[in-house]
Amino acid sequence: MLILLESFRPSQWIKNFSLFAAAILSGKFFDPITFIQSSFAFVSFCLLSSSSYLLNDLVDVNKDRLHPSKKYRPLARGDLSPPVAVIALLFLLIVGLSFAAKITPTFLTLAIFFIILQYLYSFVFKKKAILDIVGIAFFFILRAFAGEVATGYHLPIWIMLTVIFLSLFIASGKRRSEIFNAGKHIRQAMTGYSKSLLSFYITMFAVSTLICYAMFTFLAEPIVFEGPLHRFLLQYFPDALGRKWYMVTLLPVIFGIMRYGQIIFEMQAGEKPERMITTDIPLLFSVVTWGLMMMGILYVI
Repeated sequence: MLILLESFRPSQWIKNFSLFAAAILSGKFFDPITFIQSSFAFVSFCLLSSSSYLLNDLVDVNKDRLHPSKKYRPLARGDLSPPVAVIALLFLLIVGLSFAAKITPTFLTLAIFFIILQYLYSFVFKKKAILDIVGIAFFFILRAFAGEVATGYHLPIWIMLTVIFLSLFIASGKRRSEIFNAGKHIRQAMTGYSKSLLSFYITMFAVSTLICYAMFTFLAEPIVFEGPLHRFLLQYFPDALGRKWYMVTLLPVIFGIMRYGQIIFEMQAGEKPERMITTDIPLLFSVVTWGLMMMGILYVI
């Protein structure tokens, strides 16, 4: 069971936390119904994602055995048999779609679309240069949009653009680190890239991410203060109520982008972004600081 759980890649589930973004930024995260809907959506996408990871490992099992790190995956090292992987894949697919069906018919349709694209990525898209990076980024975007569909609340357009460019930035860094650590022979799409081209992508998407997030902090609707500090600010600092408070969150975002650039270019460790975000202390600090700032602005003040 532990080997099977390992093949589900639970560390990758961190990507699905983006399904909570719509609830958090709308100020409805602690609303019971909204929280339950977001949680069901999260579980559904975690199960569907793991189903796609198993399919991907089945398709690439021979290539993974030649990869310096992927050769330790359960299927590649021989600890998990293909028939068991297929049964687990189908089980995760059915249960994941069952969770999706409990939310709304529209969310179920989106979940089916998500898993079909995930399967197509394993067979087609990841073999094509540029399409593989766009595919990785599109799944991030689809998760954020799924959070909107599950809750009925919408993300600001500048946040959606930030998600798009940030995911392209991370995906480009992932490919660059793969080329540096394992070479171009490990994946068919890699032959369409060079380090300089991927460096150009990384720089372009990093700048675009910062610009879009800065636009969000400047153009977002003024915050309606309803927390315990509202009366204090109203009495002693009334001008503070009209300030663009989101702008203070730019600092950890800038630091996080700079740190991740350091991870990609200096440490050559961008191949597993989900691991870096949970183990690299400076990067984790920037993410946690940003999260605490956003929660403080939205739910405390």
